[in-house]
Amino acid sequence: MSETDRQVPVEKLRWVCDPALFTFKTTDEIANAEGSIGQERALAAIEFGLGMSNNGFNIYLAGEPGTGRTSTIRQMLKKLTKDTSPPSDWCYVNNFHEPDAPIALSLPAGMGREFAADVRELLDYMRANVPSALESKEYETNRVSMIDQFQERNGEIFAALEKEAGERGFALQRTVSGLVIVPQKEGRNFTQEEYEALEKGERERLDGIGRELTEKLNDALRQVRENEKALRDALAQLDRELGLCAVGHHLNPLKEKYAGFQKIQDYLESVQEDLLLNLEDFKPQVAPPQIPGLKLPKQEPTFERYEVNVLVENDPDIGAPVVFESNPTYNNLFGRIENVMQMGGVATTNFTLIKAGALHRANGGYLVLDAREVLINPFAWESLKRCIRNMEIKIEDVLEQYRFMTVVSLKPEPIPLHAKIVMIGSLWIYYLLFYLEPDYRKFFKVKADFDSRINRSPEVMQDYALFVATHCQKEGLLPFDAAGVAALLEHASRMVEDQERLSSHFMELSDLIREASYWANLGGAQLVDRSWVKRAIHEKTYRSNRMEEMIQEYLAQGVILCDVKGSVVGQINGLSVITMGDYTFGRPSRLTIRVSQGRAGMVNIEREVKLSGPIHDKGVLILTGYLAGKFGQDMPLSFSAHICFEQSYEGVEGDSASSAELYGLLSAFSGLPIRQGIAVTGSVNQHGQVQPIGGVNYKIEGFYEVCKAKGLTGDQGVVIPKINERNLMLNDEVVQAVKEGMFHVWSVDSIDDGIEILTGVPAGKLSEDGSYPEGSVSFLVQQKMKAMLESMRRYAVQDKEGGKNSGPDKPD
Repeated sequence: MSETDRQVPVEKLRWVCDPALFTFKTTDEIANAEGSIGQERALAAIEFGLGMSNNGFNIYLAGEPGTGRTSTIRQMLKKLTKDTSPPSDWCYVNNFHEPDAPIALSLPAGMGREFAADVRELLDYMRANVPSALESKEYETNRVSMIDQFQERNGEIFAALEKEAGERGFALQRTVSGLVIVPQKEGRNFTQEEYEALEKGERERLDGIGRELTEKLNDALRQVRENEKALRDALAQLDRELGLCAVGHHLNPLKEKYAGFQKIQDYLESVQEDLLLNLEDFKPQVAPPQIPGLKLPKQEPTFERYEVNVLVENDPDIGAPVVFESNPTYNNLFGRIENVMQMGGVATTNFTLIKAGALHRANGGYLVLDAREVLINPFAWESLKRCIRNMEIKIEDVLEQYRFMTVVSLKPEPIPLHAKIVMIGSLWIYYLLFYLEPDYRKFFKVKADFDSRINRSPEVMQDYALFVATHCQKEGLLPFDAAGVAALLEHASRMVEDQERLSSHFMELSDLIREASYWANLGGAQLVDRSWVKRAIHEKTYRSNRMEEMIQEYLAQGVILCDVKGSVVGQINGLSVITMGDYTFGRPSRLTIRVSQGRAGMVNIEREVKLSGPIHDKGVLILTGYLAGKFGQDMPLSFSAHICFEQSYEGVEGDSASSAELYGLLSAFSGLPIRQGIAVTGSVNQHGQVQPIGGVNYKIEGFYEVCKAKGLTGDQGVVIPKINERNLMLNDEVVQAVKEGMFHVWSVDSIDDGIEILTGVPAGKLSEDGSYPEGSVSFLVQQKMKAMLESMRRYAVQDKEGGKNSGPDKPD
């Protein structure tokens, strides 16, 4: 096959989208549409995951950013939840028996706020009616009557005791220490002197009577205390009956209203008991005594313990909730218990300060999280696993274990979890979790893999047109004509370097739509055609290619050595790709190869100085296998070959230059010069087959720019692997140069094909006798290797005979 036959035809240098494929003139004629494009595998996985209600069948959306993962799940959940029933509301109420363990109540959607309002109305009713009832004439009459009866009974007790004491010469007197029995003389108390002057027998008699009367006084006081307790109980019962009348008047309808909810019935019973026990709180409060110069606030009773904390409220007219949590911290996911500072710097809390997290809001629906954000937030991932495992949401103070001193906190009753969790992340995070996190595969059993490339079909191209139309209409952008949409599709094909596929990086394509509309609008156009799409691509390149221009300038000035004219033995232009953030470009790199007699074999200079990666090292070692297989069947190979990427200081990785290295080796062994106007890319295997590489468009365009800067001759071009033809999406300038015969792109299947283009000499095929045609590249290489072997043998003989020369190289 001749060199001309190996040239890639102009029509294969890029795929050109025919605008006639579209029936519209502008995208304004297309209806607005939403939906995913070409992700059938991922969509099927998502539908399966959403349909599985079993625990653990949560979904991981894997793929590159910008491939439509978030927008796809948003649209699918929007459709799915439209006709679903809303989940329950959740409230926290006070646990009157164990205040640090609030009770969780579940109510149908929309009834949580209604229940809170009903309880608040009950309290308002109590505040309004209990004080007036406590001040009513009937209540006061009954109360006074009870007190009077109490005082009357107590008066009778003390009167009888006082009478008996008087009859026996004693009196009942009140002192600072209480009531005492004292002896009297002629109606007055004995003085100390008078009492001591009495005869011993008289004193003993008086002491005995005093002890007897004191015992009766103690009995009287015990009776009074019993009467006081009976009075308190009677007054409390009076208040209870009055309160029960007031509470029951409003509480009984509530019990009937929520008759189907046993936990609410139990809670209302507890509320009733607590209200009746604390009726004093509803009475008018007396202001505390004021200290001069210090105004003390009047302490009003708090009714906070009766409030209902509506944690989650769902709209009964909207389906299951869909929550996208962009900042999945522990508190944002699982809720928190807030604290308030009291006088003296003491932090306190109560059940009304419990706040919901994203899991609470998504309960009964769907929670969408970013995998990376979950993993980098402390406690988030471990707590999420615990929730899924136990199927409950538990609010805890996770920092409690790290505090020097504990603070007052709560242990709210856990809420059952019934939510589908969707995590969005990259493939490497998915596999990292899969292999290093044993629980992960239990809880996220469904993987939806979003492809970054989509097979190009007429249906898919129409979907892309709908995508363009939707963006233009939703964002108020200028409409695209058919040629503008075609240009966008061509760029989508270039993004994935495949003429048969389109990129699914819709975020980048959306930006291109916006930028093209901007430039068209700036230019006064009414719609976006092909030229404005090209302008947007050019402007974006210009914003990012400063480094590329600097390298091209160095190449043009000769600072970076690169010949594009003439022929040189053992020197070839390889091609590499440089990626700097969002911009990628290609550049040529000079490879030089020197061969000599010796036993060192293949010496990769980059490897020796640790500037090469393992893949590049593998590619160099493959060259040894190729040479051994082709030229070492009938003789041992004995040589030293040094391969170097000239002016390479940042390191080399990849095997895409292995074919260029092999071409350089063949040139160095054969003595045939290589055309410097031709650059080479492609990896090679041990059989000499040229294998595909990446970045083919950037490499070709990078070398073209160097040739253009130094002068196009019509003999320059790039040799690429045959398999890479489908990856060609070259820019218009390169295609035009090829069309005009000023630049060329050759594709080859084997090293033999490529060496013929580079040297102009046939590669030569092996004959039955193990030789190659005279004058061919392989013949010259074989002869050179034989000569080296003979020379090494002569050196070996001389060394054996005592000669000083043992060869130019020693084994490593």
